[in-house]
Amino acid sequence: MNKKILQGTLYNGDNMYFILVFKTIFMYFFIIFVYRLMGKKEVGQLSIIDLIVSILIAELVALSIESKDTNILVSVIPILVLVFVQILISYVTLKSEKIRNVLDGKPTIIIKNGKLNFTEMSKIRYSLDDLLTQLRLQGVKSIDKVKYAILENNGNLSVFNDNSDYPLPLILDGVIDYSVLKEINKDYDFIINILKKKGISLDDVFYAFYTNGKTFIIEKRELL
Repeated sequence: MNKKILQGTLYNGDNMYFILVFKTIFMYFFIIFVYRLMGKKEVGQLSIIDLIVSILIAELVALSIESKDTNILVSVIPILVLVFVQILISYVTLKSEKIRNVLDGKPTIIIKNGKLNFTEMSKIRYSLDDLLTQLRLQGVKSIDKVKYAILENNGNLSVFNDNSDYPLPLILDGVIDYSVLKEINKDYDFIINILKKKGISLDDVFYAFYTNGKTFIIEKRELL
């Protein structure tokens, strides 16, 4: 009797380890598929929404692997729901600038012509220590040598020195960025006049940027 109990215990133990290995391998390839589906290439490209989804997925995977009695579908189904929601949000933000700005935020100019923008730094709670740390990581020794420093949506700092010109985005997918117009001391008529000269309507513009005193336009029909 004791021998049978012992054999049953060993069998159950082996079965438990088999399930654990199976879940681990399955989840490994399943998560690769999920991130390919969401179109993410690296962690540095994740927005706040992407990061939240990633954390939730990690928690669901951990719960599935740790719990030997839980059906793997209990984690797979919520993960697929999260992926669907994320793809839907990505599509909506692609079409709507207002929703995109609410969910992802906008790049913020931290330094312009060697001067700090303390007002914007306070709004986004970005400290001077944070700024100096990122500047040092990029080999920048002095703030006054920086022409532009832009804090991107993913938290990375893009730095342009005195010898480079940062392309300021004027139009994105047919929508004018009025904050950039203000930055270069231009107005709505400035954009419209340029478009009229080129025979282009605002809705036909995919991307337009301003650099070195010139405006460059990419039309939607030029896209592959």
